[in-house]
Amino acid sequence: MTSLRVGVAGALVVVALVLQVAVFPHVAWEGVVPDFCLLVVVAAALVRGPEFAAALGFFAGLMLDLAPPADHVAGRWALALVVVGYVAGLMRQDTRTPATTVVATVAASSFVGTSVYALSGIVLGEPVGSFGDLTRVILVALLWDVLLTPLVLPGVMRLLARLEPASAR
Repeated sequence: MTSLRVGVAGALVVVALVLQVAVFPHVAWEGVVPDFCLLVVVAAALVRGPEFAAALGFFAGLMLDLAPPADHVAGRWALALVVVGYVAGLMRQDTRTPATTVVATVAASSFVGTSVYALSGIVLGEPVGSFGDLTRVILVALLWDVLLTPLVLPGVMRLLARLEPASAR
């Protein structure tokens, strides 16, 4: 990995984190904000593959876990985004990824990431609400992420692919 690619990916995560925890809580829908960090991890997964995306997912998740107003056990988002990065990276293809595949990957990643986060809360004994509340949060998060996919992923994917065009898909 080149230091430029790592630096740009880290900067993208920091920008996504600021948007997610400082800007978008003001427009939260049913208390759920868009998961920009997840979108950056999925974009990295589709461009760079599972290993890079899992590492980026760990960094993004750890940042989310430690950013105020975190009120959960640290490591839950890190685990969720590592899984998301790896699984989404398996969708990477050597040819151009069609838009429908990108949207489907984001939808599946949103479902998996939010579910892993919620299930880890149950395992750790944190109060997570009823099954209906969990389902509502997962569906609203999925909808947010899918709606923002056309606005976020093309630019992030293009930027990551241009850093090293020979090794990108």
